[in-house]
Amino acid sequence: MSPGGAAGPRIPSLQEIRAARERIGGFILRTPLIRLPLEDPAMTVYLKPENLQAIGSFKIRGAGNAMASLPADKLAEGVYTASAGNMAQGVAWNARRLGIPCGVVVPEHAPEAKLAAIERLGAQVVKVPFERWWRVMVEHRHDGMRGQFIHPVSDAAVIAGNATIGLEIAEDLPDVSTVLVPYGGGGLSCGIAAALRGVAPRARVLACEVETAAPLTASLAAGGPTAIDYRPSFVDGIGGKGVLEEMWPLASSLLSGSVVVSLEEIAAAIRLLVARARLVAEGAGAAPVAAALSGRAGAGAIVCVVSGGNLNAATLATILGGALP
Repeated sequence: MSPGGAAGPRIPSLQEIRAARERIGGFILRTPLIRLPLEDPAMTVYLKPENLQAIGSFKIRGAGNAMASLPADKLAEGVYTASAGNMAQGVAWNARRLGIPCGVVVPEHAPEAKLAAIERLGAQVVKVPFERWWRVMVEHRHDGMRGQFIHPVSDAAVIAGNATIGLEIAEDLPDVSTVLVPYGGGGLSCGIAAALRGVAPRARVLACEVETAAPLTASLAAGGPTAIDYRPSFVDGIGGKGVLEEMWPLASSLLSGSVVVSLEEIAAAIRLLVARARLVAEGAGAAPVAAALSGRAGAGAIVCVVSGGNLNAATLATILGGALP
C-alpha cells in the first residue's frame, strides 16, 4: 500500500501503453536492437541501448509520459522527484522542455556525473542521507519541496512510459524468449513485462540485481517484501533497502524471477560492452549483460535492456583498467 492506504499502481493496459508511445514519440529515441558479438555462436544476445537517449537513460520515457499526462494546473508550480540520478535527469529534461521549475531529492552517495547533469538541466538539487531519501520514495513527499511529485517507480504513467520499450522489443524481435531488465524499484521491469504480456506473452522478463543490494530476490524467497542490508557500490542505479510494498503485487505477478550478479561480473560486462559494442553502460545498465553471460538466464533469444550509461569518467577508467572502483 502507498501512503494514506491507497492501493499501489495497477498493471497498465496495452491501450495505455500505446497512448504513452504517442505522447512521447516526438522527443524520445526509438532505440534499436543490437546483436552482441560473442565467441559462442549458440548464445543469441541482443542489446536494447537506452543509454543512447538524450539524457543517457530510459528515464526520459516514464518522466515524459507522466508529465505529459498531467493537466496544466498540476504543473503550474513545477515538479520534483527522488532519484539517484537518472530519473532526476528525466524529470529535469522534461521540465526544461516544458519551461517549468524542477527540484530533485538525491541520496548523498549519488555520483558526481549524474549530479552535474541534473544541475546542467537547471534543476535544484537537495542532498539527503540515504535513509531520508528512501523515506521520500515510500512517503511520496519531501517537506520544503514545491510542485507536483513525480514518483520514479510507482507512478502509473511512469510505468506506462517505461513499457513502451516492451512494445519496441516485440516489434523488432518477435521470437524473443527472455528480456533481462535491471531492478531498481520495479517500474522498468514491470512496465516492460506488462507490454510483453499483451504482445509477446511467451516471453519472460527476469529482473537483474547486484549482490550488494538484491531485495527482490530476498522478497521472492520470503513470499513478500523483505528488508535487506544495503551496501553502496559503483552500481548506484539499482538496489535498495527493500522492495516497495506498493510495487510488490506487480513485481511478484509480472516477473519470472531475478538473477543476481556480482560486482566483478558487472565490471566485466562494462568492459565487454565498450570493446564489442562501443557502448558505455553504467553498472545498472550492464547488469543484464552480466546476467546473460553468466548463463543463469537460460538460452534462446535474449534481450538485455542497457538502461543507462551515466558513469563517472574515473569509475569507467578504473573498470577499463581491470580493477573494481
